[in-house]
Amino acid sequence: MTQSYNNMEERPETELISIPATPRASTPEILTPSGQRSPRREAAGLGTAKSWTPTSFISPRFLSPIGTPMKRVLINMKGYLEEVGHLTKLNPQDAWLPITESRNGNAHYAAFHNLNAGVGFQALLLPVAFSFLGWSWGIISLIIAYLWQLYTLWILVQLHEAVPGKRYNRYVELAQAAFGERLGVWLALFPTVYLSAGTATALILVGGETMKLFFQIVCGPLCSSNPLTTVEWYLVFTSLCIVLSQLPNLNSIAGLSLVGAVTAITYSTMVWVLSVSQSRPPTLSYEPLPLPTFSSSMFAVLNALGIIAFAFRGHNLVMEIQATMPSTFKKPAHVPMWRGAKVAYALIAMCLFPVAIGGYWAYGNLTPSGGMLSALYAFHIHDIPRGLLAMTFLLVVFNCLSSFQIYSMPVFDSFEAGYTSRTNRPCSIWVRSGFRVFFGFISLLIGVALPFLSSLAGLLGGLTLPVTFAYPCFMWVLIKKPTKYTFNWYFNWILGWLGVAFSLAFSIGGIWSMVNSGMKLKFFKPN
Repeated sequence: MTQSYNNMEERPETELISIPATPRASTPEILTPSGQRSPRREAAGLGTAKSWTPTSFISPRFLSPIGTPMKRVLINMKGYLEEVGHLTKLNPQDAWLPITESRNGNAHYAAFHNLNAGVGFQALLLPVAFSFLGWSWGIISLIIAYLWQLYTLWILVQLHEAVPGKRYNRYVELAQAAFGERLGVWLALFPTVYLSAGTATALILVGGETMKLFFQIVCGPLCSSNPLTTVEWYLVFTSLCIVLSQLPNLNSIAGLSLVGAVTAITYSTMVWVLSVSQSRPPTLSYEPLPLPTFSSSMFAVLNALGIIAFAFRGHNLVMEIQATMPSTFKKPAHVPMWRGAKVAYALIAMCLFPVAIGGYWAYGNLTPSGGMLSALYAFHIHDIPRGLLAMTFLLVVFNCLSSFQIYSMPVFDSFEAGYTSRTNRPCSIWVRSGFRVFFGFISLLIGVALPFLSSLAGLLGGLTLPVTFAYPCFMWVLIKKPTKYTFNWYFNWILGWLGVAFSLAFSIGGIWSMVNSGMKLKFFKPN
């Protein structure tokens, strides 16, 4: 029979020391509007940020002379206090937003999302960069960029929960913690939004033009009467993107990310294998493309380095991907995130390096400005079986559809955050759908108005380079605060400022390339 007591002093001693067993989850959960599990709003006040461990006094040396029953009680109490001390101070609004609505991610989801974000059409442009850099500088630049971005990826994974009791769920939130509220927004918001929205627009252009080429290859001369125009193919591709974008949150598109990862690995492998298996053009050369003046050569090299930098996109999504995972004191989110990221970036290296080296070996400085797919279409349209060529283009379309979803999710999250902060309620299904339809057609209009956007990989790489190569180094120094004038302190400051300098230089090279080409470059040149 349960007894009630007026105060703690009236309770028997046995009840005072009876501590419940360690809970398996650190954060209570509820069902969100989309049916996913997410932290309760009431949990926001349970935990506070602490810089010390509340169980440091319960050490093995302390427990050693105590009898078994008391030791078991104190061990349970230690586990309980560790879990309570790890409770994150939650923002109630997070349970309504697509990035943080569901927190049941795992290492497999992390690998799928990172692969989908890290491999894409930009990899097919790497032989174009090699045609300006040559063998030696092209390979050296690619290796340095890969190792550099792998280090900054590790930094972002570690900084997700750098402050006890706080999870930085978005890249902009981490920038605000490092640089300050206003400066962080100014520094991080533009490049991250530009990278997400710009990539989504470029994916519409690439996906629509690839669909047109796929249709031409499959149908051949039978479909020559009244074919769809390129803009109409953009509209078809955008409509497919909008239909898929109705999935509610980041975890719900894990299946699409898996499709995007598999198709990216498959078509990037097919592209370089088909290229090296065919006879090379007789007039190719491996000397860097000659340009009339020294300044033109310098700007072309900077633009080529910007193309390599753009190949390593995806860091603007690292914090968001990790935010979809549960986190406890004993199983923090950075462990499965880093495990999945290591697998993903090993596979990314297996895609990017063969495409760059094999593509440059096959076409040399004759590589078209559109990259590997343009080269296949231009040099081997009659040599490769139509079925293989059509399958390659179809895989590119599937990958573009999948990549559009993950790169658009931060934009959807921003739209819904503005709505929920003003109305103090979650978005209804109709409001959420309206935001996604609006973004899809805005991206389409931008792509139609700026059809050369997909050729500006150098400019995109320069403008967004700080997100991948510079800001994480600064954030590490400002948040972790390593001892001044140590190797760690110097190393991160130097890398950060080098990233800023390269960003300015690559942006100038990208602008020169755009102006020099008369804004007439296209990713494909369909007939």
